[in-house]
Amino acid sequence: MAIERSPLDALADALDGHPQRRSIERSVVRLLEIARNSSDADEWRLITGALADIRDGFNVFAPHRQTRKVTVFGSARTTSEEAPYPLAEELAREAARCGFEIMTGAGGGVMEAANRGAGCENSIGLNVDLPFEQHANRYVNACDGRLLHFRYFFTRKLFFLRESDALVVMPGGFGTFDELFESLTLIQTGRTPPIPVVLLAPEGDDFWSDWLATIDNTLLGRALISAEDTSLLKQASSAAEALGHISRFYRVFHTAQFAEEQMELLMHSPLPAETVAELNQRFDALVDEGSISQGESCDHHGILRPCLRFHLDRRRVGLLYQLIDVLNGLPIEVPPSIEQPGQRVCSLPPTP
Repeated sequence: MAIERSPLDALADALDGHPQRRSIERSVVRLLEIARNSSDADEWRLITGALADIRDGFNVFAPHRQTRKVTVFGSARTTSEEAPYPLAEELAREAARCGFEIMTGAGGGVMEAANRGAGCENSIGLNVDLPFEQHANRYVNACDGRLLHFRYFFTRKLFFLRESDALVVMPGGFGTFDELFESLTLIQTGRTPPIPVVLLAPEGDDFWSDWLATIDNTLLGRALISAEDTSLLKQASSAAEALGHISRFYRVFHTAQFAEEQMELLMHSPLPAETVAELNQRFDALVDEGSISQGESCDHHGILRPCLRFHLDRRRVGLLYQLIDVLNGLPIEVPPSIEQPGQRVCSLPPTP
């Protein structure tokens, strides 16, 4: 008779030779610490639900890590007769043609329009279970392996930001503004790498210009945000303009990452030495100590890329966006696509 093995035995086998063994062991220790202090069913329901959301998210996104993604936020109440609906559909359709995948909250309105424009082969839906019944829209519901059902909003937001290479925010209500402000907060505080955030409304619609005026008159007027923080946002009134902002953001800049307490701005092309010197003069306030230097670093896919390296003053992320904007406007030759076959692969030491 076969003896059924416990999950702990299976975990011990999985840890043998695992490259992230130390991190897994630390996670297990934390679970043990919680177990010693809590027997509350609601607390453990939260823990198991959050871990299940994370597991499901990793499983869905694993095959799509090589593809840039645009997240579209907007009202579920927008009807197909209202101008934002065809605009969202056009945006998603054109973004898909440019090689992007489209992520939405999988609901109706603007989300439905974006999934409709992208099509099943380019859509990913991040739905959330609510106390009242909510169905994923028909354009993403039928997409095999591309629809996630989250138990919690916080895990859903985690994956929106973790997997997005750009955010396009269209007119919406409390939920849309919640997603926008959450994104801005995480970007402004340096908790997520810089990505383009585009506020899109149809031509002649003052939704975002009125909102930005309110931000200027209240938050900026009372010095509750810095003037440079407005650099986190771009406005657009057409799908082409929105995609233009997104494409330009990645013209020279590739991505940002921290390495040994320093910010690294990975790029598609190296910069002339005189340009680095000019950036040091212009963006001295962005650097906490030392100066901006140029080197090379390995990205998340193992490709060795040129980079700018410096100690970032994390209170000046708006200024960081201005630096990225300057980089992307430099008159230098860049590769025609984001990822190029034949680029050098990093030689990484084995993980202990």
